Amino acid sequence: GEALVSADPVSFYGGVDPETGVVVEPGHAVEGECITGKVFVFPTGKGSTVGSYVIYRMSKLGTAPAALVNSETEAIIATGCVISGIPLVDKLDRDPLLEIKSGDLLKVSADEGVVEVVK
Repeated sequence: GEALVSADPVSFYGGVDPETGVVVEPGHAVEGECITGKVFVFPTGKGSTVGSYVIYRMSKLGTAPAALVNSETEAIIATGCVISGIPLVDKLDRDPLLEIKSGDLLKVSADEGVVEVVK
């Protein structure tokens, strides 16, 4: 899928509109961008544990990202992806924030922990 890369951590609760898939957190690096169907690349999650359920709600509404790639995932993001069936990869050999650019075409193999830039 197409990559959307943010240098900022993400809070799905209050930071992303689950109805539209748009990042709404004021001042966020990708404020106003839609993550629906994208491979969303960001350092880590932040904020309320309710974020897990926002990810789940997005999966039910059809507004969820296709996959998530983190530098290091924390429990909120991991839980949201598990209950929603969204592929998630973290702790890659190389920093995804340096290697991946918004608009890159990515192949994500979560079971193998591999993210490939197809371009």
